Amino acid sequence: MTGMAQGFDYVVVGGGTAGCVLAARLSEDPQRRVCLLEAGGSGKSLYVNMPGAIVMAQRSDALNWRFQTVPQAQLNGRRIGVPRGRGLGGSALINGMVYFRGNPRDYDAWAAAGATGWSYGEVLPYFRKSEDNANFGPSVYHGRGGPMHVRSVTRPNPLNFAFFEALSGLGVPARVDLNSEDSEGHSLRQLSIRGGTRQTTAGAMLAPAMKRPNLVVMTNARATKLLLEGQRVVGVEALTEQGLVTVRAHREVVLSAGAIQSPQLLLLSGIGDGEHLAEIGIGLRHHLPGVGRNLHDHVASPVHRSMDHPASYGMSWRALPRNLFNLAEYALLRRGPLANNIFESAAFVKTLPGLDRPDVQLVFQAAKRPSPSFPFPLGHGFAVSPVSLYPRSRGRLTLASPDPLAAPLIDPNLLSVPEDVEPLLRGIRLARQVFESPSFARYGAQETAPGAGIVSDEQLVEYIRAEAYTVHHPVSTCRMGSDASAVVDPQLRVAGLQGLRVADASVFPSIIGGNTNAAVIMVAEKAADLILGKPPLAPTLFDPQ
Repeated sequence: MTGMAQGFDYVVVGGGTAGCVLAARLSEDPQRRVCLLEAGGSGKSLYVNMPGAIVMAQRSDALNWRFQTVPQAQLNGRRIGVPRGRGLGGSALINGMVYFRGNPRDYDAWAAAGATGWSYGEVLPYFRKSEDNANFGPSVYHGRGGPMHVRSVTRPNPLNFAFFEALSGLGVPARVDLNSEDSEGHSLRQLSIRGGTRQTTAGAMLAPAMKRPNLVVMTNARATKLLLEGQRVVGVEALTEQGLVTVRAHREVVLSAGAIQSPQLLLLSGIGDGEHLAEIGIGLRHHLPGVGRNLHDHVASPVHRSMDHPASYGMSWRALPRNLFNLAEYALLRRGPLANNIFESAAFVKTLPGLDRPDVQLVFQAAKRPSPSFPFPLGHGFAVSPVSLYPRSRGRLTLASPDPLAAPLIDPNLLSVPEDVEPLLRGIRLARQVFESPSFARYGAQETAPGAGIVSDEQLVEYIRAEAYTVHHPVSTCRMGSDASAVVDPQLRVAGLQGLRVADASVFPSIIGGNTNAAVIMVAEKAADLILGKPPLAPTLFDPQ
């Protein structure tokens, strides 16, 4: 069955973090008709709503595309999970709800690399525009009254303060606000949580906009091809429960399907590297070799400790009364540990002298690692995951076949640049120093990974190759820039085509030094102004410390 949907001014492909922002902002003008296509469902789930149920949300097939990389040569041939959100809200349905923007110098580096208009001073107003920060706004760095509620961790586990004490003893400074003039230091996290419930752009921005008659949201509508007339994109073909439909766009199509599925749709539409498309059997419509290239992600390698002391989050007979109280507290009042994520604090550190910004994030977890068969930690312990913030390795996303329902081939080429392992080595050694400090001695915890006998660089590199994973921040597969190899220009227009833009993490010129969700919201806010022809928000005068 093939059908024709009514034409729209704008068609947004992908109802994730960016797509929900764009649908809401573009439909603010009642004279413009907007259609949002989302391949998944409503995204509504108890696992999504309850912040403490992160693992349950990630393990849900209804909420997660559950992609995997191809075997990674430098990680012992392992396939690494690439969770991507499925449903309105996108990957914010299953992420850690961390609101962190990266380091200000990251955006100045974007501008210096050809992303004109994307320096920190120029993007900061767009961060503030969407933000409703309960702890730090309004200020030069933070907004108050925007649709996205942000707050710091409430009632953190006491182990977080042992983490801070140990870091201070090692010379890592405390920082009240990690989203300020610099990210170096340790602090409690800022989270996208409102009233004890996960906050996504689907709930905060799209849901109110869905009352507008000029906005149509189609769920379970999987885009399979972009439609071109000459060099102009004029619509989208999508597979729905009723069959194949065509949705026309009179003004523009905007891809916001994320760093995996935006380049996949371009390739399925014949837009990409001609040689690769010929191999797959897809006719070339527009040769654009950069599509799918420059794929990279943050890599982490954890240090775990186990203990009998019940201070951490976890299930045990000693902790049973507290766990039952916490469950009731959340059910009745939406408060307590289940109203936070378990990754309540972090530190951004320079592991070498002379760096202009932190190169490693230490993510602290006041709980043991959940088992593969059970979503909550059994017993007690804690962990630090050192994350390498600026990997040099670059990979590529390609198609496995011309079938639009087949998963793409995802090859981030992790640790292919030998130097990429070095920040992880330094991070593991620093994490061990933290855990050997007097502030943790009272808990009597023992290292379970890498293990006390793993001490040499060679042994630790073997451990990294056996256990490292990504922290689910894929970027740059439709890289923004001003050079010939870029996929989109600084106005997010796809090079050489008309009527098509991309606005999501795939356009990042390079990865930022931390979690990516807040930056994706910013990209979408700025993209909406670019699409509507509005003047940019006045830049903030800013001098990084």
